[in-house]
Amino acid sequence: MTDTVVTRFAPSPTGFLHIGGARTALFNWLYAKARGGKMLLRIEDTDRERSTQAAIDAILDGLAWLGLDCDGDPIYQFSRADRHREVAESLVADGGAYYCYASQSELDAMREKARAEGRTRLYDGTWRDRDPSEAPAGVKPVIRLKAPLAGETVIEDAVQGRVVWQNENLDDLVLLRSDGTPTYMLAVVVDDYDMGVTHVIRGDDHLTNAARQKQIYDALGWTAPTFAHIPLIHGPDGAKLSKRHGALGVDAYRAMGYLPAAMRNYLVRLGWSHGDQEIFSTEEMISAFDLPQIGRSAARFDFAKLENLNGHYIRATADADLLAALEGVLPYVPEGAELAGKLTPELRSTLIAAMPGLKERAKTLVDLIDLARWVYADRPLALDDKAKKILTPEAQGVLAGLVEALTPVEPWTAQATEEAVRRFAEAHALKLGAVAQPLRAALTGRATSPGIFDVLAVLGKAECLARLRDRAAPAAPPSPNAVSAPISEA
Repeated sequence: MTDTVVTRFAPSPTGFLHIGGARTALFNWLYAKARGGKMLLRIEDTDRERSTQAAIDAILDGLAWLGLDCDGDPIYQFSRADRHREVAESLVADGGAYYCYASQSELDAMREKARAEGRTRLYDGTWRDRDPSEAPAGVKPVIRLKAPLAGETVIEDAVQGRVVWQNENLDDLVLLRSDGTPTYMLAVVVDDYDMGVTHVIRGDDHLTNAARQKQIYDALGWTAPTFAHIPLIHGPDGAKLSKRHGALGVDAYRAMGYLPAAMRNYLVRLGWSHGDQEIFSTEEMISAFDLPQIGRSAARFDFAKLENLNGHYIRATADADLLAALEGVLPYVPEGAELAGKLTPELRSTLIAAMPGLKERAKTLVDLIDLARWVYADRPLALDDKAKKILTPEAQGVLAGLVEALTPVEPWTAQATEEAVRRFAEAHALKLGAVAQPLRAALTGRATSPGIFDVLAVLGKAECLARLRDRAAPAAPPSPNAVSAPISEA
């Protein structure tokens, strides 16, 4: 083993990279990064029927999206089967394992008897000390570990503390099946050893596996890595995490419009704490992360908290960077198709100019796409229900007057347009809100938007006047009662 810290993330490619796996990868990545070490990726693809290339691609894509770079190329467990068999055979030669020729019916009888007697050790060791010459003809044996019959197997877990198993309750587990394929327990131990893994950080659903694996390490005379078994993630109600709670693939969170930095920040706080701090830069996470601060009880997933955190990151992101993130999510969300088809250099500039007002309201990038619709929508703009109620015939008359008031404005700035609109309102004895609301409805199709004078500046003179003309109607000069009660600016 090396003095350099080496962690590993070892997913099975039988589905997407789910949120619990993403957190496990993050914890491994942070622990290695903080200590100048490495995080390796091992694809545990020994389940040939269920492992798929699509799942492997989803895992690699999910890690890349989260910004969790692994060291070196992925290692594929199935490709190392010859090495696993070699180790199993060497254990037999050294007396640490043996060939077992028990038939399935014999094994079933052993298990029934053990359960009837209340024993957890289901295999009775029939072939443990028998000579292979007694083997029945034509039967291919499995290789079983010659596990200790008495004493204790102990793990000093970096999260769970000291965990003890009584050896009398642990079976002689199978290392190599009768068809020559290695079992998960053997493959994991051999791979972790050969990869130089110093710290195994994984979910506590693997805690019992640690006892089995520690026995294999001991039988081989190898030093076991440090184990750290982190509690699983539960839903807000304390029940096991399900799809209704958020047990989705990382790709689903990208499609819902979450930023990778926000996801990393949220995931690191699921079960790990650093005082009262909630917001962490990546550098702060790396500097602060350690295993003793991981709690022993299950963390609870909270969508509302994730949304609020994501909103914080959206507001804190530079406008040009936020547009780049927005463009990155467009292929993954149905809402992004319209915008994706219109992105020109000019529209990008307009969106960046609009971003300060847009991002104040957005909790996700999908929100941002929707909130920005007034920037890229085709004329004539579709109106939402509230905008339709605002644009009465009388309000359309106000818009006609605004076209005349705004046409001579130069230069076209937020300040200059505001002065013109205020003069118009005063000249017609209207409150500013009674003018601003029809103006907002005509320019954005909605009753709420960023500040209306910022909207005017972002859209530019030609587009604003064109949109106003789309909704304006010739009318007599408006009177103080021509427009319904003003609504305060959003």
